[in-house]
Amino acid sequence: MGTTGAFQEEGAYLAWLTSVFRECVSHRSKSLRCLLFAVALALASPGIAAEHERLTIGTIQFPSTLNPNIDPMLAKSYVLGMAMRPFTVFDAEWKLVCLLCTKLPSIENGLAVPVDLSQGDLPEGKRGIDLTYTIRPEAKWADGVPVTTKDVLFTYEVGRHPLSGVGNAELYRRVTSIDAKDDKTFTMHVDKLTFDYAAINDFVLLPEHIERAAFADPAKYKIQSRYVTDPANPGLYNGPYRVGELAAGSHITMVPNEHWAGPPGPFNAITVRAVENTAALEANLLSGAIDMISGEVGFSLDEALAFDKRHGKEYQVIYKPGLIFEHLDLNLDRPVFADRRVREALILGLDRDVISKSLFGGRQPVADTFVSPLDAGYSPDAPRYTYDPKRAAQLLEEAGWQVQGSGTRRNASGQPLSFELMTTAGNRTRELVEQVLQSQWRKLGIDVRIKNEPARVLFGETVPHRNFDMALYAWISAPENVPRSILHSSEIPSADNGYAGQNAGGYKNPEVDRLIDALEVELDPAKRKTMWAELQRIYVTDLPSLPLYFRSDAYILPQWLQGVRPTGNQYPTTLWITGWTVRR
Repeated sequence: MGTTGAFQEEGAYLAWLTSVFRECVSHRSKSLRCLLFAVALALASPGIAAEHERLTIGTIQFPSTLNPNIDPMLAKSYVLGMAMRPFTVFDAEWKLVCLLCTKLPSIENGLAVPVDLSQGDLPEGKRGIDLTYTIRPEAKWADGVPVTTKDVLFTYEVGRHPLSGVGNAELYRRVTSIDAKDDKTFTMHVDKLTFDYAAINDFVLLPEHIERAAFADPAKYKIQSRYVTDPANPGLYNGPYRVGELAAGSHITMVPNEHWAGPPGPFNAITVRAVENTAALEANLLSGAIDMISGEVGFSLDEALAFDKRHGKEYQVIYKPGLIFEHLDLNLDRPVFADRRVREALILGLDRDVISKSLFGGRQPVADTFVSPLDAGYSPDAPRYTYDPKRAAQLLEEAGWQVQGSGTRRNASGQPLSFELMTTAGNRTRELVEQVLQSQWRKLGIDVRIKNEPARVLFGETVPHRNFDMALYAWISAPENVPRSILHSSEIPSADNGYAGQNAGGYKNPEVDRLIDALEVELDPAKRKTMWAELQRIYVTDLPSLPLYFRSDAYILPQWLQGVRPTGNQYPTTLWITGWTVRR
């Protein structure tokens, strides 16, 4: 306790000295006062420019859980990028690479073997694939216990259980069995030969020796997982860092994994501090309380551009467009959204070009579909919606919503056309976008009530339990990522599946289900392109969600930090933390 308090006081003192010295620098002052502060700063932090043994990262979200397979949330992925090693991920070049495995299986190297499953009740031509992976021989959990196929089999057991709450349940359904050859090598038997067969990105290992007891009651696993009840347990992590301290809603401090056999991380400690208000986040950066702001869960583009104009010379500011789709999720079980005409009226009543140009200088393009123009699956032929308030009003009237004396539309029963709009509280840009949406829809006679929540609540409880009308947030994907989890009817969260799946809107379309199933197993890129185009055409026609724009991430880094490489996809920069270096 005493050591922690002393460090906090020293940190505050350094932050104060730094802020005063920066003020002197900004005014180019050479006064005796400023010179004295420069000397005091140097004495208080000897070798600070050369050492930088600690790093403090600011984010705007705090994870709802650290369990890698429950509650998909970017803030969690960002933290676990330092502490966990998935078997496979996409890197900054959008290439699939091994992290925990030694070699990617392929048909060419014999580690991937197609299997004919056309027998019994299975249809003719049904093909699966057997995939063999070897865990890196040196891999250990941070308590010194080796990572083995026991962890593989246990993770598979948890993922297969319908009540465990694991997010990508489809992955575990399609893996029919796993054979452990020895402690480090295993073969997955998969019932589909997909075009991305080697990617098992969501199969993130759980430590059997720690989590077995927590899984005694599968229905309670989500809350009894040691990632929830004992998050600083070293045995939960196998990356270059592990969680040393967690203060819920405030910060997570990472410390080196003493049993990590790979290249060491560059810092003795890394603190990820959640400041769920972007104005306060900027103030923390300028005061020296944090060193950098995460690009993945930090400033929005407009905030970064404004910061760049004011302070860009003092920091590195990196902009990275990517596969980040900002949209409005609609709860299609709400009667107001069940009518497709209302959904079309909502998109026609938005001037998304004005939002893009006025807020982001046109650097975040309007989204016509859920697929980014940067992605291989993008189709330029998908229909487009442009701002047309007259047509929007006509559709609402056809749907039975008439303008009454108050200016608000009502149906024949006198019910107002009204709903709640939610997003992550404290995100200035999303809150501003909400106000624009509210204003534009009000002109059509639609009453929109804004009700925001902290990200950990919105993504940990509200969205997966489908307790919302409309939610503004982003989907972040891997390259050519088949949208099963967000559009397939089997991925609707419910009590029966432990609220797993990301189809929180409740979208059901048999043709979309068929296309997704067919797209996954089509090995010909040209044929997949046709399927992608049809999938986007249906999406734009049905509008299960309302597309807004494709986002660019902005990374605010100190001048002394090097090696941070934005990926532009769902896999965060922190997965490559051992490549970060300090400029000396």
